[in-house]
Amino acid sequence: MKILNYINGELKEPIGNLWMDNYEPATGEIYSQIADSDLCDVELAVAAAENAFENWSNIAAEERAKILLRIADIIDSKLDFLSEAESRDNGKPIKLASVVDIPRASSNFRFFATAAMQFSSDAHITENTAVNYTIRQPIGIVGCISPWNLPLYLFTWKIAPALAAGNCVIAKPSEITPLTAFELSKICIEAGLPAGVLNIVHGNGPRCGAEIVKHPKVKAISFTGSTRAGKEIASVTAPMFKKVSLELGGKNPNIIFADCDFEKMIHTTINSSFSNQGEICLCGSRILIERSIYEKFKTRFVEETSKLKVGDPNEKGVRLGAIVSKVHFEKIMYHINLAKEEGGKILFGGEQVKLEGRCKNGLFIQPTIIEGLKQNCRTNQEEIFGPVVTLQPFDTEEEALQLSNNSDYGLAATIWTENLNRAHRVAAKVQSGIIWINCWLFRDLRTPFGGMKNSGVGREGGNEAMRFFTEPKNVCIKL
Repeated sequence: MKILNYINGELKEPIGNLWMDNYEPATGEIYSQIADSDLCDVELAVAAAENAFENWSNIAAEERAKILLRIADIIDSKLDFLSEAESRDNGKPIKLASVVDIPRASSNFRFFATAAMQFSSDAHITENTAVNYTIRQPIGIVGCISPWNLPLYLFTWKIAPALAAGNCVIAKPSEITPLTAFELSKICIEAGLPAGVLNIVHGNGPRCGAEIVKHPKVKAISFTGSTRAGKEIASVTAPMFKKVSLELGGKNPNIIFADCDFEKMIHTTINSSFSNQGEICLCGSRILIERSIYEKFKTRFVEETSKLKVGDPNEKGVRLGAIVSKVHFEKIMYHINLAKEEGGKILFGGEQVKLEGRCKNGLFIQPTIIEGLKQNCRTNQEEIFGPVVTLQPFDTEEEALQLSNNSDYGLAATIWTENLNRAHRVAAKVQSGIIWINCWLFRDLRTPFGGMKNSGVGREGGNEAMRFFTEPKNVCIKL
């Protein structure tokens, strides 16, 4: 199978006729080839977007919404097919893709389609002498670059608001997981999306992504990925005065107080630690436990973790599938070995899982729990982005806050307590852009999404996304 670009409403081979191999993580086998695009393909996409922009930006929001809603309906109709494709490309269990990734992709289109019809303007009466009203207009051509961990889910999270606001988009999915973006191309054709409005260009970061970022006609960049790549994008776009939204890494704390609902906390902490093989930027990788329940938590957490089935993503009951790529597999194993060198004790896991049959060459790692590490060690400071968590006890609320905030990242945090005053107090002081109290990954698409410090710049979601993808213009009328 060849994964083609989607430019000007058509599926196209890369101009240079160069291709990259695409591996299935669960088997280690090549199953498709990806277009290895470069500046020539990006230029073609930009030209298509330029030609489409005037018509797309000027049609009524309701008409744009109808097309985006058709895309959402087609995604829903292909739930099983897209779930299997996502699992094959990413390594995650099919069940997870079917209940999270694909439904969220259609929800993104549906939410922002209707948001476009409700996006309002501001007006101000100035001392009865003038009226100021602020209108918001689409930016023009925008670049959307998404990661490999939640491929279609996060791809649509960027594309949908950009299109709803009236922009034309040059989008690049991760070259590690391009399959569902390719299938989205076909869905857009079926839904009747006008040619050139959305252009999907496949390729790697240096040859393709970088060309989108620095192209003078691409006026804004929305990027989700590593902090390292985010820094490179910021350095390129700043002198060009482009709008930039960067959703980057995380090293998220789970703060567990002794007065928590213990059973609910254990169940949720298993999910927040190991869902999607820990390859979610919102996973809690630093678990902080009040000392009076530390031993109880440790015993129960290891017990529940040992029940998680690692295996073929196609099999029923599998909770952890394959790691997305060999490079990432080696990174995770490196950090597990590093933790041992730093004095950490492996309470559970820490080893590669070898399977039989079709997955004998797959990339699988046990869910891993480590204790005994100092807060400032690399294992507790660097993003591992895998099924690896560390445990740390604390004695006081102040110590919990100190441990939580002792990080260069500030994306998300989870707080477990039945004390309402403490919940509000700690939430106000934790340096993270997203705080969950007695829950995890409970999302309302209207809320702002993003982090502090090295976790990024800007916010996505709801009106924050609609504002990012538009330019405000104030009009003053003297009475």
